[in-house]
Amino acid sequence: MAKIKIYDTAIKPETAILVSVIPQGLAETKAHEYLEELEFLVQTAGGITKGIFTQKLAYPDRATFVGSGKLEEIQAFVIAEEIDMVVFDDELSPSQLRNIERELKVKILDRSNLILDIFASHAKTAQAKTQVELAQLQYLLPRLTRMWTHLERQRGGIGMRGPGESQIETDRRIILNKISVFKDRLESIDKQNETQRKNRGDMIRVALVGYTNVGKSTIMNMISKSDVLIENKLFATLDTTVRKVVIDNLPFLLSDTVGFIRKLPHHLVECFKSTLDEVREADVLIHVVDISHPNFEDHIQAVNETLKDIDALDKPVITVFNKIDSFVPTMEEGEEGEKIITLEDFENSWMAKNADPAIFISATNKTNLEEFKQKLYEIIVEMHNVRYPYNNLLY
Repeated sequence: MAKIKIYDTAIKPETAILVSVIPQGLAETKAHEYLEELEFLVQTAGGITKGIFTQKLAYPDRATFVGSGKLEEIQAFVIAEEIDMVVFDDELSPSQLRNIERELKVKILDRSNLILDIFASHAKTAQAKTQVELAQLQYLLPRLTRMWTHLERQRGGIGMRGPGESQIETDRRIILNKISVFKDRLESIDKQNETQRKNRGDMIRVALVGYTNVGKSTIMNMISKSDVLIENKLFATLDTTVRKVVIDNLPFLLSDTVGFIRKLPHHLVECFKSTLDEVREADVLIHVVDISHPNFEDHIQAVNETLKDIDALDKPVITVFNKIDSFVPTMEEGEEGEKIITLEDFENSWMAKNADPAIFISATNKTNLEEFKQKLYEIIVEMHNVRYPYNNLLY
């Protein structure tokens, strides 16, 4: 009897190594935290990290980002471990990308390209897909040289004599035309969205904002009883979801938006400005923070910087510290020596330093849910009575 051969047809995840330059003034702990986030991005994209390489430099090498010795070390690891791709924690210039690819002979990604890939895989609506494609084309345009080195020859033949046009110039023209088409398409979608927003009636608008993967969608589902996708991945939510919510007799609109992240590519922020219009036009922001993350204060700063970029930093804000069930007390140096900072200690110190209202909850366990709803109700009803004084709500 002939033996039956069994073939494994499962798609194997791509293997990756991460590379980072640690500039002067940046603490190693902070640099490793950035790399942990990059590793999570690789995992979200479906890859597996097999190694991490760092190098202390005053500034990245203009030709190869890292020094020649470090690049040789990376090359040896890539060959020995049969690595599929190398991911850099900062954006690479077109020449750096070309030089590194020539040396390592594997796929090279930088942080921007990786984020764009995740956005592309998570885009579901026509608007999100158009925004991602536009950002990808804007990223690709200055990097065409590395893609067409084998085709940089003049076209000849009948009707093509004279100066002609190289393949790279043809492609640049095609991409510029596509960028123009996508921008026109986004303008059309923006007008439709603006019309929808105008037709939403006399209701206060509330937007959930925060770092990626802090639990915004869980809170959205908890308050609005909707069914928004929840995953332990970065950028699981890409499309803005808007729901009508009623607390007691008060109806309002609640929107869940794309999560923010450090070093978010500028062209990506530009392309997603139409999605972020929900944030810009909101009356109240709920800033969700993952208090269980060791560097949540850096996340708060990253979100505030993005809000500043889109002119949305001056709105009333409720800070919601989520995941208190996972909070771990920390050790802090003070005048009287080391002191353990408990959740209660942090809560008291935060309230003393900040004027904005704050609430500490666990969206998963529904801890302090009623207190959160009550605080939200008080802020919205006061704003509603000022803006729509003759609206009797839902009595």
